Amino acid sequence: MTKADIPTTYNPREVEDKWYQYWEENHLFHAEVNPKQKPFCIVMPPPNVTGQLHMGHALDNTLQDILIRFRRMQGYNTLWVPGTDHAGIATQARVEEQLSKEGLNKYDLGREKFLERVWAWKEQYGGRITHQLRRLGSSCDWDRERFTMDDGCSAAVREVFIRLYEKGLIYRGNYITNWCPKCHTTISDIEVEHLDKPGQLYHIKYPVKDGEEYMIVATTRPETMLGDVAVAVHPEDERYQDLIGKTLILPLVNREMPVIADEYVDPSFGTGVVKITPAHDPNDFEVGQRHNLPSVQVINKDGVMNEAAGSYRGLDRWECRKKIIKDLHTQGYLVKTDDHEHAVGHCYRCNTVIEPMLSKQWFVRMKPLAEPAIEAVKDGRINFIPERFTKIYLNWMENIRDWCISRQLWWGHRIPVWYCQDCDEAIASKEPVTRCSKCGSHNLEQDPDVLDTWFSSALWPFSTLGWPEKTPELEHFYPTSVLVTGRDIIFFWVARMIFSSLAFMEEVPFKEVFIHGLVLDALGRKMSKSLGNGVDPIDVIESHGADSLRFMLITGNTPGNDLRFHFERLDGARNFANKLWNASRFSLMNLTDYNPRVAVNPGDYSLADRWIISRFQYAARGVTKNLEAYELGEAARSLYEFIWGEFCDWYIELVKPRVYGKEGERARAAAQHVLASVLKGTLELLHPFMPFITEEIWHHLPHEGKTIMYASWPSYNQELVDTEAEKQMEVLMEVTKEIRHIRSEMNVPPSKQAEAVLLVEDAGVQEILNKGAHYIENLARCKVQIVNNLKEELGQAAHAVTHGVEIYVPLKGLIDIDKEIARLEKELKTVSKDLAKVQGKLKNPGFLAKAPADVIEKERGKEAELSAKEKALTERLAVLK
Repeated sequence: MTKADIPTTYNPREVEDKWYQYWEENHLFHAEVNPKQKPFCIVMPPPNVTGQLHMGHALDNTLQDILIRFRRMQGYNTLWVPGTDHAGIATQARVEEQLSKEGLNKYDLGREKFLERVWAWKEQYGGRITHQLRRLGSSCDWDRERFTMDDGCSAAVREVFIRLYEKGLIYRGNYITNWCPKCHTTISDIEVEHLDKPGQLYHIKYPVKDGEEYMIVATTRPETMLGDVAVAVHPEDERYQDLIGKTLILPLVNREMPVIADEYVDPSFGTGVVKITPAHDPNDFEVGQRHNLPSVQVINKDGVMNEAAGSYRGLDRWECRKKIIKDLHTQGYLVKTDDHEHAVGHCYRCNTVIEPMLSKQWFVRMKPLAEPAIEAVKDGRINFIPERFTKIYLNWMENIRDWCISRQLWWGHRIPVWYCQDCDEAIASKEPVTRCSKCGSHNLEQDPDVLDTWFSSALWPFSTLGWPEKTPELEHFYPTSVLVTGRDIIFFWVARMIFSSLAFMEEVPFKEVFIHGLVLDALGRKMSKSLGNGVDPIDVIESHGADSLRFMLITGNTPGNDLRFHFERLDGARNFANKLWNASRFSLMNLTDYNPRVAVNPGDYSLADRWIISRFQYAARGVTKNLEAYELGEAARSLYEFIWGEFCDWYIELVKPRVYGKEGERARAAAQHVLASVLKGTLELLHPFMPFITEEIWHHLPHEGKTIMYASWPSYNQELVDTEAEKQMEVLMEVTKEIRHIRSEMNVPPSKQAEAVLLVEDAGVQEILNKGAHYIENLARCKVQIVNNLKEELGQAAHAVTHGVEIYVPLKGLIDIDKEIARLEKELKTVSKDLAKVQGKLKNPGFLAKAPADVIEKERGKEAELSAKEKALTERLAVLK
């Protein structure tokens, strides 16, 4: 039986804590292998173990949870695999920061003790973000939670490394990498954030040996000139044809170096002459390789100039730049300095300016791995949603460079290669090596570096399911169904998972990639600590509830597009939750004696019953269709309109007289049955979006099972669609809305009953009005008179037309007409004055010439609004006079 003991007000915190604990204690998110059920699997993009929930996480996980809850209710065997990433750089930095407060550093502890500290930190603080994901309502299978450095994932990492190494796809070499002087490690190209910064372009003379000529080089990084080994020009640049092959003298250093020709040079940039510094620039490195040039490294890994920098040795790179500029100026080499804004690479973790640096690192040879990954997207085995991201993915993959996978850290998967100290043999092995396979020596040392964090997360779709073991989970749930991720992570993660899965599973990791945008602030800026414009999702959950946050993030959201965070929209989502709560409370109070097992004759259904049943079919069809097409925002919007605009605002009001028993017991029983079944179905449609409030209300209704999560998903039933009922209700609702509008516009007090004369000539519409007049009278608080001609003058009456029905509401006796005329005239005078002021501004050439475009646009908006208001007031006065 229905329980009516539902509180008068909705308390999200009480409801959310209670139900999440219930779900988790009963393992309701858990999935077991079941060959009889069709699987639906998502792997969660693992947040950093150091992290805490931000709005990007909140959106990403809400989208995943909606899809999981939807498919679960559809009867799929759903598995959502949660987990966290060990976040090599970020985690090590946190622990080193903690050590520094104790006056220690990692070298004081040594590698083994330091790693013990990191594991202890992870155990103490690493679960924060997963607890926060629970607050959001994420229905992950926490029994299967994974960590990129757990035993299973670590075994998968070693297996992949060894296989790629044995195929010659992993190699070690001296190449230019992105070095962070603060984190003291390399980072990959995709982890470098290029920020536009104001700088200078320095024009420097490079003299030709044994002559009076010189070439002018333009550079933004003069400190690197100490490592120059050549200058280059384009082979077809006519300005420098006679200088190609000649020798220059490097200013301040006096090193001799050649003038070379290379197509890399852009003749239109600067002077068309480029300094070549192979040890400190990736493009210069490639030029150096083509021309067999030496490499001179002048900057150390801490960003300080080294011995090769000569007299500048020991200076910080920025101090060195200042001194070099001063010396070039003093010695007559500096021609000029231009202001120049350019993109500067920064470490995505600590925001330090990256130093391109030559070093010996481990790399993955990408071309053989990229080709199958490109083909899998081109032939449709993997689809990007929206489709426009396909081009971005393909462009990156087709121009991919070899992947630097070694990091100079202690926290992470240590590279499984041992070096013999006696014969220099390198041995790659999944297990620790104690004896050299070449010379038999036991004097071995493991490579001190660890693998890039993305190396382990690239295996996430299959390592989390038990690979390299052939587990039942891998057989049943792989490939996964869809990957949900942000548009900023395609290169970081998506591409890596695709080529790794094709290489080791010989199958795509997922069939679809659902890309969402970023959550921006109200001004359209990216949320960041530096701007101080971030919004903490946990604070929002505390103030508004998780359901409101989830619904706000979804409504108005379209695949791939960024979303602006507005607190007004958040308040709107909370109002929606309260509206649903109050409508449900009314329903439950009038269903206490309802028994769903007692059959109801459909012949007892009223027009309103048949209408809401029909409208529910369309709601179910629309929500299902949009969810299947990943149009989650559109699904939420259509559901919002059905719940608020049709079920709450109309049906609840229409059904009141019948559930109160004013039309007899049979009518009441029919009304109760429709009210209960539509409310229950509506809660089930809404559940993926707002899981907590729907679970709470659902449990007060007659139901089967432990949870709404396993209720059957409402399906569209064509037999219950009643187009005639919808047509009739549309007429009655529109007439009602027009009468309500007249009452509002004419300031008719709610306590006064009006008279509405409905003039209609069409016999069919007249019949609809005759049968449904009681609905209009009840909802518009009026007495209806239906006529096919007006026999007498109605006097002062407001007028409206809809669906061929002319509506007249006589105003005499409803309002004090003289007083209302005075009020409207006063308001009209104010509005006209404001309008004249705005129009005066817009006719002023000086204002139009000087004011910013957005200010002018704002004034034009005011003009349109005031014009419409002036017109409406004039029309209302015309009715009254």
